[in-house]
Amino acid sequence: MTNRIDQQFRQLATANRAALIPFITAGHPSPEQTVMLMHALVAGGADIIELGIPFSDPMADGPVIQRSSEVALNKGMSLSKVLNAVSEFRKSNSYTPIVLMGYANPVEAMGYKAFAERAAAVGVDGVLSVDLPPEEAAEFVAILKAKAIAPIFLVSPTTPASRLKVIGEMAEGYVYYVSLKGVTGSANLDTDAVKLRLAALRQHISVPIGVGFGIRDEASAKAIANFADAVVIGSRMIEEIEANPADPATGLQTFTGRIRDAVHQARS
Repeated sequence: MTNRIDQQFRQLATANRAALIPFITAGHPSPEQTVMLMHALVAGGADIIELGIPFSDPMADGPVIQRSSEVALNKGMSLSKVLNAVSEFRKSNSYTPIVLMGYANPVEAMGYKAFAERAAAVGVDGVLSVDLPPEEAAEFVAILKAKAIAPIFLVSPTTPASRLKVIGEMAEGYVYYVSLKGVTGSANLDTDAVKLRLAALRQHISVPIGVGFGIRDEASAKAIANFADAVVIGSRMIEEIEANPADPATGLQTFTGRIRDAVHQARS
């Protein structure tokens, strides 16, 4: 069975367009709103959704996503409930790829095999574990691939060639390039430096490369979409949800549409 992520990137390549991959934290602002917000992202033009698994110590995330994890956990969100949300989403959307993004601890607590079985059953297409390096991920990667779930890895400006080689051999779906040193939500995006780095990365990595961290508006999204395979935007999505507490779905859909239009314009 072909992974939805691969299908999506093939269609986008035919259209000469980068993918738009927004991130939201499952359970924020409440568990009951997660599926509604996922549908709002699709209505706004999301090509792939990264759904964050809330965690108590999200060390790679800046204050905005940290806060969203804390809110979600305080309201009772768990890995099991994240999977339930994907299952509910799939009742009316069988086509949008879903990538779960988070940290290794909740998955290890559930057990790799049990997690992969449930994830496959509910329609998860990819998994990105921020703190599971490729050198330690062989068992988990094998379990995911056996269930046709793409193992997705982070690459940073400081990732050495030796690790890039390992990632290139293991990764499926896409690779997430962290565009700058720091945490999510950081500023000072240098698009020229990112473009040069992506050219170097493609010597080792054959799957599509998405760029995230530091993308906050239409201008930065359009600049990255000119040369990256995907534009990933997270902290700004969380801020948009928080800015519209009475109707977060409408605000999120509108903002996603603005970013989608910028991404579409990039190569036109």
